[in-house]
Amino acid sequence: MAEDSKNTTNWPDLAGALYDKLTERHAELTYDFNNVEVSVPSGAGDKPEHSVWKFNGSISIRGRNLD
Repeated sequence: MAEDSKNTTNWPDLAGALYDKLTERHAELTYDFNNVEVSVPSGAGDKPEHSVWKFNGSISIRGRNLD
């Protein structure tokens, strides 16, 4: 029996596939941040302005099927 596989070629697809798999299993992901700074662009132009977002604490993501 041939295995049907689809290779993920970019981060958004990988993240979506991982979330789908974890949702099927009712998983919970917790991310802990300590003094994390992210520079977020205001747009997609040649020289967008940036805002700095700072993170401290936890973010929990719970998955569940809505079927």
